[in-house]
Amino acid sequence: MNADRLPGGFPPDIAQTWAALQAQLPIRPIRNEQDYEIMVRLANSLSDQLTGNEGEPLSDLFAIVSELVRTWEVHNVTIPKAEPREVLRHLLETHGLKQKDLIGIASPTVVSDILAGRRAISKKVAKALAVRFQTDVSAFL
Repeated sequence: MNADRLPGGFPPDIAQTWAALQAQLPIRPIRNEQDYEIMVRLANSLSDQLTGNEGEPLSDLFAIVSELVRTWEVHNVTIPKAEPREVLRHLLETHGLKQKDLIGIASPTVVSDILAGRRAISKKVAKALAVRFQTDVSAFL
């Protein structure tokens, strides 16, 4: 979006305004379970404030927060707090995948060695797995 097309122009102190808003409301992209839980609580609090009247000031904010929550729920599977190989095993099972389905990331032999505990997940493979499963790379390291 072009800044000069915004109604009233682009506020010069947008970073300060955004920081002040975030200090009161934790609005941010959901990147992990903790962020998700915070956004669900925020959505619930906003919902409690709505009366159902058209044009309420908080209805758009509620819609934005709800969309963030919905997107997370659709695209993310809960990642267990476990060893990286167990996280990988869980994600394979959850997504109905086999070791051979990760051929673009690592060979079936490497995946087998990882799952058996004979090999650690390399940083390169961890990054590729994070992209494949849309999760944080730290789950695999």
